[in-house]
Formats: sequence, structure tokens, C-alpha cells
Amino acid sequence: MKKILIVVGTRPNFIKVTQFHSVIKNYPTLDCKIVHTGQHFDKNMSSVFFEQFGLQPDIFLNVEAGTPIAQMADIMRALEKSVNEYKPDLIVVPGDVNSTLAGALVANKMNIPLAHLESGLRSYDRTMPEEFNRLLTDDMSDYFFVTEQSGYDNLINEGKKKETIHFVGNTMIDTLVAYSKEIDACSILQKFELKPKKFLLMTMHRPATVDSEDGLKKLNSLVKNITKKYDLVFPAHPRTIHNLEKFGLLTELKLNKKLILCEPLDYFSFQKLVKDSLMIITDSGGIQEESTFLGVPCLTLRPNTERPVTVTLGTNELIPFDEKLIASKIESVENGTYKKGTIPPMWDGKATERIVKVVAGL
Repeated sequence: MKKILIVVGTRPNFIKVTQFHSVIKNYPTLDCKIVHTGQHFDKNMSSVFFEQFGLQPDIFLNVEAGTPIAQMADIMRALEKSVNEYKPDLIVVPGDVNSTLAGALVANKMNIPLAHLESGLRSYDRTMPEEFNRLLTDDMSDYFFVTEQSGYDNLINEGKKKETIHFVGNTMIDTLVAYSKEIDACSILQKFELKPKKFLLMTMHRPATVDSEDGLKKLNSLVKNITKKYDLVFPAHPRTIHNLEKFGLLTELKLNKKLILCEPLDYFSFQKLVKDSLMIITDSGGIQEESTFLGVPCLTLRPNTERPVTVTLGTNELIPFDEKLIASKIESVENGTYKKGTIPPMWDGKATERIVKVVAGL
């Protein structure tokens, strides 16, 4: 029996592992446990996702909130104990968050083979903590599961061996496909009194935007301009709400009747909004992929992306935080001149199956 330990800790990475248990059931030589580090512990960011997916972590480390250093240290200490008890033959870490790097370091120090899910992605922006997490995790990995061509090319350029790199597709899309009926049946539009393609969806969480007064003032101005014409749904991170209140900017937003300012939403509700929005404005990572798969126009207010296929093939576009430019892009969606995207290769709902097949043959 080959034992696999999958380490997750944040909302984006829960979404990447929902199909592993069901696929591994078809492989009698494999045993799999999912460990949740507790990096995201809030109900809206954690347990509600597991409830919707019918997926409970096999191991919950329950680390406390703290600085990135303190939290990673706590994760590594707790994970070492779980590894000693379970004795996995392979540790799998998805994504680029602190739990990813913590899991990679434990695998490295305990001499356990490591596989990185979503490996090879690069923004080439060293102001992003995630970029270091990606680079360091790949440096310690033995096997690389790639979502797009850029990931493969980057790993080859960095000297990784071809036989260790596996182009498998995107497990985040596996979850979208597996739960498409539940997403379609979701009543969030009725709850918010919205009509399909008559509203915009926004997510903003990068420190450059939501941790400074200037960034939040720009955000408020953008919201004001968009809501002159459209309803706007903005599920805001608790940190964003705290900072808006801190700088005295929250009241103005709450008085805007065209703005739906809400807490982070459950998976089905959020994906229903993604699918039925006219356009998405974001600075996030995963939503670039989901919008590309669903064919929804997406503006990413960043100078770079670690997911370039969403721009070269998909519906995503990188633009600066410029209100006039954003307005012109919204207008291009209205008049049908915004670019038409295509779904990238192997984003077909079967990436998890490909990964498990590779793991079974290792």
C-alpha cells in the first residue's frame, strides 16, 4: 500500500483537492489522507467549503493565527508529528501559500518524496511572497504536476528533468466540472436580487490595494464609478473590511445601494456569481482560471500573472488600476468587442485522474 499525504491550508487549495478521495478509491494499492493545516480557519474561508464538498480533512492540525513565520513554524511542528504517525510514501502540496512551503520543508527534512501540484507557475515578481513559495517548493520537489504550458517551460528552463514533469491539467477545473449542477442550482442571484449578465463581480485582496489608505481610496472611487451603471458584488476579505473601517471609508461604501458588500461566499454561491457576471474585476489568482474556463471576461489589476495562459488563450486581461481604462474595457464587453477566449488544453475535469495515475506508477 502506497500512502499519500496531501497538505492544504487555504480556501484556494481546498478547491484543488476535492476529487482525490473519489479517484483514489479506484486504486486499491493507494491510500490517501488530506491534512488541513488550519492556515485559513474562519468558517467562511474553511469549514463551509469542506461541508459543501462532503470532504472532511483526515487530519486537522488546528494551528493558531499568527505571523507567517510563527504560523509556518507551528505547521511544520504539527505536520512532523502527523508524518511520523502516518508514514507517507509521498507528500503532495498544491499551490503557493505558506502551508505549501511548510509542507515542502517538512518533506525535505524528513526525506520523503515531494510532489508539487500546480508547479512551474511564475509571475517573475519578487515583491509577491507567493513567488518565493513557488520557487522554493519547486526546488525541493521530486515530481511536478503542471497546469499549463508555461509551467512546463519554466521548469525545463530551471533545469528540471523532463521525466519528472507531468502536464496534467487543472484540478481547480475538476471541482468546477464535478459540482456544475450544484452551482447552477444555487439561489444567490435571487438572494441578492440580481439578473444574469447585469452585474459585475469584484475581488480584491492584494496588500498594495487593501492595506493602504491610498489604495482603498482608489478602490472606493472605482466602485463609485462602476455602480453608476451596474450592480457590483464585492465579497470582501475580513482584513479589507477592517482597513476600510480603520481609514474611515467603510460608511460610504455601505451607503451605496448598487454595491453588495458581503463576507467571503461559499463555493457554490461564488461560482454562480462568476458564471453569471458580465465581467470580473480582480487581483486574485484562481479566479483568472475559473473565468477563463467559464468564458467570462476578467480584468486582473496587476502588472503580471503567474497564470499567463489565462491571458494568451483565455478571457483574462492584465491592466493597471486605471479607472478610464477599466471603463473602456467594460464598454468593450457591452458592445461585443472584448476578446473571445478558449479553454486551455486538458482543462477538462480529469486532471486529478491523470495525477493519481502517475502517482500509482511511481
